[in-house]
Amino acid sequence: MIEAAVERRTYPGAQSAPADPGRAGPWRITFDTNPDDCNLQCIMCEDHSPYSTTQVDRRRAGLPKRRMGIDLIRRVMEESGGSGLREIIPSTMGEPLLYRRFDEILDLCAEYGVKLNLTTNGTFPKHGARAWAERIVPVASDVKVSWNGATKATHENVMLGSKWETVLENVRTFIGVRDAHSARGGNRCRVTFQLTFMEINVSELPDIVMLAAGLGVDRVKGHHLWVHFNQIRGQSMRRSAEAIARWNAVVDSAYDAARRYRLPSGGRVLLENIFRLDENGDGDISPNGACPFLGQEAWVASDGRFNPCCAPDALRRTLGDFGNVNDTSLYDIWESAQYRDLQANYMKNALCQGCNMRRPDNS
Repeated sequence: MIEAAVERRTYPGAQSAPADPGRAGPWRITFDTNPDDCNLQCIMCEDHSPYSTTQVDRRRAGLPKRRMGIDLIRRVMEESGGSGLREIIPSTMGEPLLYRRFDEILDLCAEYGVKLNLTTNGTFPKHGARAWAERIVPVASDVKVSWNGATKATHENVMLGSKWETVLENVRTFIGVRDAHSARGGNRCRVTFQLTFMEINVSELPDIVMLAAGLGVDRVKGHHLWVHFNQIRGQSMRRSAEAIARWNAVVDSAYDAARRYRLPSGGRVLLENIFRLDENGDGDISPNGACPFLGQEAWVASDGRFNPCCAPDALRRTLGDFGNVNDTSLYDIWESAQYRDLQANYMKNALCQGCNMRRPDNS
């Protein structure tokens, strides 16, 4: 494991002295390793939906796919000694298991004693669920499998290209490896179903909880739809008082399902970000709810740009240009006046006021 008092590298233009042990920093960093690589076309995805022009525009402009160099990840992890970094997340845009240096990310986690928090679409490309599980489980804190229905028709109509029977068996296989590894005294990573709350799948949320319990999936987590395209505007559960009322009824049913259907251990499936909305709300998903990211987590784009949150790329750029970790230490950016100002005044931004990710403290 890296020593706590590691000295930070010198970057062009960097002004600060070497870091002190215990310095402030994010507890988790997301690296946008390969957002342009995916083997599915989920209807709500900003980059790979059939309604998205991201990939067409990129090809027309003659731009290569966005792919992060492994050296950038290694450098940030090297300089994170003493910062409290506990987890890293490879790209949540695209399919991270398609990143050609993914095995090296797993090795870096083991080398630096940092856990992997993974979001995958459940297809486990290239190696299959068992082989990936054997590599991932020992270093993972949480494996979030994108899951958008309790039935074949709904799941496949949201995650275009997915095969229900295949991904269901993949989850069983992954959990089998996880449980066997834990039984031998090894690391026990959490497994999560992660979904986007939409009109097409909302009625199936209680059955997703029931399915999770039967499979041994520890948690069901999600977020409300970011409406990237006019074609999916009618999918938002926040679009009207009537839609919110239907959502609220489903929330109650989901918690009832969590009480009734238990994990093999006898425990309950944890429900996260599943809470009732104000039917008379003005667009604020959680009045007085704090941002869960600022001052807590960091995002690094494939080109090294520092991002303060996980909002869609075009939207989070409106929060400011904080710098690039290829030129400046991430920890200099973290301690900068500009980033501190955003932490203090983020609710002045329209993006933050309507953000889907803020939530009540008790959710």
